[in-house]
Amino acid sequence: MTNLLMSYIMAAALNMLLTVKSPDFRNNDTIPKKYTCDGLNINPSLIIKDIPKSAQSLTLIIDDPDASNGIFDHWVMWNIPPQQKIEEASAPGIQGKNSEKENKYTGPCPPNGIHHYHFKIYALDIKLDLPDSSGKQELKKAMEGHIIAFGELIGLYKR
Repeated sequence: MTNLLMSYIMAAALNMLLTVKSPDFRNNDTIPKKYTCDGLNINPSLIIKDIPKSAQSLTLIIDDPDASNGIFDHWVMWNIPPQQKIEEASAPGIQGKNSEKENKYTGPCPPNGIHHYHFKIYALDIKLDLPDSSGKQELKKAMEGHIIAFGELIGLYKR
């Protein structure tokens, strides 16, 4: 069992679960075209509740486990202030490399079928010292042992 998985389990056991919602779509519902490669390709708004008072920062990972070549990372961001809202078309933290090797949000753009997009938010007890050349793997390693709460929103998209 990885240290990161242990952090998730510990956060859940301590009832340190974040509530992650969007005013733009419901959990397990369709992401509006506006937030995809078929639209404006901007990030949707996210609402984060139940952030622990001890949180020093938030991190965000959006990935698609249904991608044909393995998990596709759409957005990687850290050192987000512990705030309750990430605004549409904004980047309130340091953006790392996504699967296209770009430091930005890349909206859903599945080649076929319905894909699931996991919007994962982590509350950390520290701010991270990572270069923006880092991707999801470096971020996950840096978060190990520092996750104090976790929440997830899943959106769907089909072209």
